[in-house]
Amino acid sequence: MTDVRYLDFADGRRIAFRHLPGAGPAVVFLPGYMSDMGGTKAAALWDWCAAQGRACLLLDYSGCGASSGDFAQGTLTRWCEEIVALVDHCRIDRLVLVGSSMGGWLMLLAAEALGARVAGLVGIAAAPDFTDWGRDAEQKAALMRGEVVLEDNPYGPEPTPMHPAFWADGQARRQLSGPIGFDGPVRLIHGQADEDVPFAISLRLAEALRSAEVAIHLVKAGDHRLSRPQDIALILGEIDRLLAQIAEGHPQ
Repeated sequence: MTDVRYLDFADGRRIAFRHLPGAGPAVVFLPGYMSDMGGTKAAALWDWCAAQGRACLLLDYSGCGASSGDFAQGTLTRWCEEIVALVDHCRIDRLVLVGSSMGGWLMLLAAEALGARVAGLVGIAAAPDFTDWGRDAEQKAALMRGEVVLEDNPYGPEPTPMHPAFWADGQARRQLSGPIGFDGPVRLIHGQADEDVPFAISLRLAEALRSAEVAIHLVKAGDHRLSRPQDIALILGEIDRLLAQIAEGHPQ
């Protein structure tokens, strides 16, 4: 990725991003926990936007990918601040947020922060509140004591850590009890074979959202990553239809 740029923060953070100018609303992709803009879905979305002449923004949260920083210091609040700063830096005045897994939690927080600039939301195996429903009582007690909790990582050799700062911030920023004050159109895509985030979370999210324009697409054989060619085609198709609905200005 030779077109990676950086935004420097006053506290020393250096956030890597790729910005593709084009027609709006811009599509802003928010990766999952310990993921980055080099993933399959992010790359496919970038290529699709380029072919469509549509604006796109990809980013790496601090402590992830090509961005500087310590992952142990990462929190939803910190990463949401980075998203908003990049949207401002790129002068994006209207956008659709596409959030994968933890990115689906961040899209809710970013939508609240960005307000009327957000025209729509697309959640891909969205995982809001996973600090709560994704952790048992023993793990929560350890995190409260300031201990790092490690879990088996099905996608790599190293275990997946959860740090106390992230957990505490996540518990303070839970969304599923609702109502979530977003009124624009929303698409939620979830695999029914997802072993990391139960698809029932997308059902709960649909209930918590204030918007009446929420559609859920369940993929019976889809796993958590939803990165098979047919999954990517489905995601891009849903984004395309959402953008068409926004352009028309009425439900589809």
